[in-house]
Amino acid sequence: MTEAGDDLWNYLSLQQKQEKTVLMKKLKGIECNRPFFLVVLSADQLHASFPPLPPSSRLVVATGFGDLKSPAGLQVLHDYLADKSYIEGYMPSQADVAVFEAVSRPPPADLCHALHWYNHIKSYEKEKASLPGVKKALGKYGPANVEDTAESGATDSKDDEDMDLFGSDEEEESEEAKRIREEHLAQYESKKARKQALVTKSSILLDVKPWDDEPDMAKLEECVRSIQADGLVWGFSKLVLVGYGIKKLQTQRVVEDDKVGTDMLEEQITAFDEYVQFMDVAAFNKI
Repeated sequence: MTEAGDDLWNYLSLQQKQEKTVLMKKLKGIECNRPFFLVVLSADQLHASFPPLPPSSRLVVATGFGDLKSPAGLQVLHDYLADKSYIEGYMPSQADVAVFEAVSRPPPADLCHALHWYNHIKSYEKEKASLPGVKKALGKYGPANVEDTAESGATDSKDDEDMDLFGSDEEEESEEAKRIREEHLAQYESKKARKQALVTKSSILLDVKPWDDEPDMAKLEECVRSIQADGLVWGFSKLVLVGYGIKKLQTQRVVEDDKVGTDMLEEQITAFDEYVQFMDVAAFNKI
């Protein structure tokens, strides 16, 4: 015991010494003849002996989600909503509005609980002012023992008016959102390339009519089939009676639409004017 402690001990009466000695002996594992004394300092003495730390070195730990603009804060929100539909209670309230406004953009797809909650509360945009409850500071919501790194006063009415409820398109998108967007673009480009590579074809049935019953129909067919072009494939042919002994040549062909047109064929077939009076399209079907 210190010299000061000896002085205090000497000032006690015999009865006080006996009472304090019995009390100290009752403490588990303690055997002593003299008690220890707790010297209580005043508030001024404490501040003088232990000056406060600067604000930059303080760690504020309290109830809340932390910084909801960071991936860590969104993860805390996601875990908190794993078994809950709302921030508080069983219906939308001002607690949901306060947390929603602190989230700068929709959570990534892998945080499904947080994203589902975000989209649900977003549907109450027009009714948010009428939702029950009183909006409190953001740190009053969420799990305990979370480092509060968000700026104070984020839920003040003035900040609420300036805050973009649905986030800004100019904000940097998350890695997950960027990956999903790039996948969708790649799928679109792939479908577009396949569509462009697809060759459209048509089956056309032509009627080729002679001037009268005198032309050699075998020669007429030979002239017609002599027309060749890339994307043109001739099919069957037959002679069909028109009347008064006159027959027409009916022939089928398959063409690639981008390469062969009916106007081109009509021009080349009617060029055999010694045999052909005119050409007509009897049937046209896409393949």
